[in-house]
Amino acid sequence: MPQQLPDVTHRVVPGPAGRIHLVEQGEGPLVLLVHGFPEFWYSWRHQLPVLAAAGYRAVAVDVRGYGRSSRPEAVEAYRMPDLVEDGVAVVRALGERRAVIVGHDWGANIAAGSALLRPDVFRAVGLLSVPYAPRGGPRPSDMFAAMGGEEEFYVSRFQQPGRAEAEIEPDVRGWLAGFYAALSGDTKPAPGAPDPHFAAPGGVLRDRFPAGVRPDWLGEDELDVYTAEFERTGLTGALNRYRNMDRDWEDLADHDGAPITQPSLFVGGALDASTTWMADAIEAFPVTLPGLVSSHVLDGCGHWIQQERPEETGRLLTDWLGAIGDAAP
Repeated sequence: MPQQLPDVTHRVVPGPAGRIHLVEQGEGPLVLLVHGFPEFWYSWRHQLPVLAAAGYRAVAVDVRGYGRSSRPEAVEAYRMPDLVEDGVAVVRALGERRAVIVGHDWGANIAAGSALLRPDVFRAVGLLSVPYAPRGGPRPSDMFAAMGGEEEFYVSRFQQPGRAEAEIEPDVRGWLAGFYAALSGDTKPAPGAPDPHFAAPGGVLRDRFPAGVRPDWLGEDELDVYTAEFERTGLTGALNRYRNMDRDWEDLADHDGAPITQPSLFVGGALDASTTWMADAIEAFPVTLPGLVSSHVLDGCGHWIQQERPEETGRLLTDWLGAIGDAAP
């Protein structure tokens, strides 16, 4: 099975919520890799050996609620400060004092939050797909509820416990395949087609997923791995991250508008809604990411950057890590 990668070590370390599962490869400065939704450590399978070969200790975690890490029952156990402390616990458990943190999708938000809240531990931050946008503006649930008019934004659909699970869990494989295709550069709906980030009144998100197509990066074996993991764990732990956005907004009130000053990297996909919807956040990087070393928007790429463009992602990461060196403040 592709989950059994050669030359990697699986470990379970203690964390604030119980256990944190991680996969590591290589020796050298620690680089912590944080996945997004709906993925787990496996989304970094291409970058682990590249970073290891470049002289880094690459560690991909299962975020709280995913994979073999603990899945607390309480919804409020998935708020951002708790996830930041999970990352700190990993660094400490590995015998390190500091680390570079790189995240994709929700992992990018977690990486940004980690750099913001614990600059003593996280000396540099890489963001894939989701640009940094400082805390501010209206309450997130109010903002998302206002999007789409009569249609319902996917983040709003994910808020009520059990609702999204009822859509996804009867056919995890089919839903994941459609969701991955909907946000991939080579299979996303054509311009002008109904947006798969929104559900029509009385409909579900899956109604707008592409049918009968599979992204180039997603073979049967890869889909088997993702399906097996989410059939085993269910989706509640993963979805609970979305259910804490208002709590994050409250928890981070003291950091309203705060920049991230550590050396940083951004990589987005030109065909990713996260890049286009948040174009203003990217334009604000000189203020919000004053330590930005490099920023890249990849033509023809969708949301799943490190899987759609594995070689390019590996090169961008190693180039950036080489540029910042071991002594980043």
